[in-house]
Amino acid sequence: MTPERVKRIREVLDKRQPDLAIITDNVHKPHNISAIIRSCDAFAVPEMHVVWHGEQYRVFRGRTMGSHKFVSVKTHDDIVKGINQFKDQGYQVVAAHLSETAIPHYEVDFTKPTAILMGAEKHGVSDQASAIVDQHITIPMEGMVESLNVSVAAALILSEACRQRSLSNQIGNNKLDDARYKQYFFEWCYPDLAKKCQQKKLPYPEIDENGDFLDPKAFSDLYNQS
Repeated sequence: MTPERVKRIREVLDKRQPDLAIITDNVHKPHNISAIIRSCDAFAVPEMHVVWHGEQYRVFRGRTMGSHKFVSVKTHDDIVKGINQFKDQGYQVVAAHLSETAIPHYEVDFTKPTAILMGAEKHGVSDQASAIVDQHITIPMEGMVESLNVSVAAALILSEACRQRSLSNQIGNNKLDDARYKQYFFEWCYPDLAKKCQQKKLPYPEIDENGDFLDPKAFSDLYNQS
């Protein structure tokens, strides 16, 4: 692990926004899911929540350009439970949904803990989800079409959220709790070893602030296990 790599990892971790998340409501095309994951990484979002009904979640690794390694993806089988999980934690939940009460996305205060809901490609946000979110938002457009591809819309909304948080000096001041910071730091430094630990249900070996193992022998023993 080079000092330059460790420095880069810490710089990115310090920008992560644990109180900003994306929820997808039955977005079923893997290339759209993968593109949204890539946008999450680009705009400092550490977690994405995917709601599926009876379909296995997949990521096209080539389309995410490796960003799946840096964004945690959690799956849910019920959109109402997924939304309420955030509301119970004090998040505002806004849905990209064209309605009479929708406001432009840039009028939302994204400096607050926020979960952004994106609807399915063909049908948009479900009626259940639309009824329980805090606000409907739209992206103003000047052309003939009324909507954008879901992954493009997610990127634009996240860009605005990141802009607001940067202006309020939230970007760059580490907001991750100690446990999550250590988890991500290890996983980003040693992705293959982290995967092996997860498969064997073993705790991650301790590493110091430079990414060096506190017990090199324990690392070697674990790494050489089949």
